[in-house]
Amino acid sequence: MIQGIVLLAHGSRDERWRQPIEAVAERVCRNEPDARVACAYMELATPDLPTATAALIAGGATAIRVVPLFLGMGKHAREDLPHQLEALRQRWPDVGFSLARIVGEEPELVDLLARIAVKS
Repeated sequence: MIQGIVLLAHGSRDERWRQPIEAVAERVCRNEPDARVACAYMELATPDLPTATAALIAGGATAIRVVPLFLGMGKHAREDLPHQLEALRQRWPDVGFSLARIVGEEPELVDLLARIAVKS
């Protein structure tokens, strides 16, 4: 199995908005040199989830893990993402797809944000 990881964020027209998302991708690749990572955006930026997924699969990924880089369970995570993931499963039935929890629900991130909030 060759694992692909899609870091999925909201998106923005401002190119600077992408920098933290791409920094996460670079850190994943540094920490896991064999990782195949792509960034994708729900709107206002490219690539979108199907395009990023197609690139990973074209590069040999046989499993795709989608990691939603959202702080909370909004409409994109609650409604749009499950529909998109189902469409991906239908398009590539031989690829294993998994969906990570929204990062804002991860206890480690909540702890980190709390530490940053009180940092002087």
